[in-house]
Amino acid sequence: MASVAIPRHRVHARARGLTGFDLAALFTGNLVLVAGLWWRGGELSNLHQIGGVLTSGGRLAGLLGAYLILVQVLLLARIPALERAVGFERLTFWHRVNGRTALGLLIAHAALISIGYALTDRLSLPREVWSLLTTFPGVLTATAGLLALSGVVVASVVIVRRRLRYETWYFVHLYSYLGIALAFSHQIATGHDFAGNPVAQVYWKSLYAGSLAALVVFRVAAPIARGFYHRLQVIDVIAEGPGVVTLWIGGRRLDRLAARSGQFFLFRFLTRDRWWEAHPYSLSCAPDGRHLRITVKALGDFSASLARVRPGTRVLAEGPFGSFTAAARRRRRALLIAGGVGITPIRALLQDMPGGPGDMTVVYRAVGERDVIFREELDELASRRGAELHYVLGDHRDPAARELLGPAHLRHLVPDLRARDVFVCGPPAMADAVRRTLRRAGVPRRQVICEGFGY
Repeated sequence: MASVAIPRHRVHARARGLTGFDLAALFTGNLVLVAGLWWRGGELSNLHQIGGVLTSGGRLAGLLGAYLILVQVLLLARIPALERAVGFERLTFWHRVNGRTALGLLIAHAALISIGYALTDRLSLPREVWSLLTTFPGVLTATAGLLALSGVVVASVVIVRRRLRYETWYFVHLYSYLGIALAFSHQIATGHDFAGNPVAQVYWKSLYAGSLAALVVFRVAAPIARGFYHRLQVIDVIAEGPGVVTLWIGGRRLDRLAARSGQFFLFRFLTRDRWWEAHPYSLSCAPDGRHLRITVKALGDFSASLARVRPGTRVLAEGPFGSFTAAARRRRRALLIAGGVGITPIRALLQDMPGGPGDMTVVYRAVGERDVIFREELDELASRRGAELHYVLGDHRDPAARELLGPAHLRHLVPDLRARDVFVCGPPAMADAVRRTLRRAGVPRRQVICEGFGY
């Protein structure tokens, strides 16, 4: 049986010079500096009474919350060096945790300041809150900003996010920038540790300016420049089946994108009605340096509209993103599990993942025959690569299909399951269920590489 050399993804990331340790040191250093500027502002002198303690604690919480909000902007800025250093999936996790922590600190800031002032002024809490809103400059706008940020975090909670249309979720997230702008205006107008402190002013203005610059450069300027350089455009649109369409995208010097099978791009199709939206789609074919291929199922308004895109339509693309690639492998044999349209990156991996006959097994979960995408391509690739291919069909609502892809079923399909790296891609509910199944089947978590369809 042919042997295979497994590349090391982390070596590739560190060769770029930036590591997770560097990011942690930079984050912690600034965190300490923020606390130091708070201490330098004389906050420790207010700790002789409970009102002063709460007020000082509220100011520190506000400063830390503002700092984490700017970190959130950088996590959203799609900075290539960050993605290469720690991976898109880890950045997404950090973004989720950091956003909730920042909101918690800002809520604590508002609560502690209000209670502390009420105790100091000997007023009831409602009267103090009304006084802050009506007499202190910037407090009303800051409250509006806090409400905007709260809405963004609520919209990001998994149970809420999965019920929202992508367009709704996207527009809600735009309010985060409004919330940041309002918070900055409040910090300038009434910030106790900002006013009258030139060092703090320079530091915070630099943080805000740097975050804004990163956002403009990497979210706006870089995609436009890349679009002009690569001249991406749709060259063909092919119907694959009910509600499923494949788009071939051509351009020049696409090899310089350094895309790999299993990765995804954020695509923006410059049509009259959808130019403002960018959506993530995995490559459904191994990149050849001349074309990019994506295959999309009509799950929303945007994806449904792609069937009407005409050849010649210009395209902007951000990426590639993701570590769902052959570089994540550590074992000779691999199991590739796909659910529904999650077959797109799996099909690309099957095409060029290193391995000899018997090294790869593909399990494709779909409701029925008409839901299977790329059947002829998969059969041909599996035959050519010497890979096992299993189509697992059945409606999950049918009691007879409940044990499909359960631990016993997976072990039956793949007897050496525990000895393989397992790549999983599909809708969030399916991907979560498969991960739980793999744990019950005794597959170590480090051997599971997962790509979920979330946003």
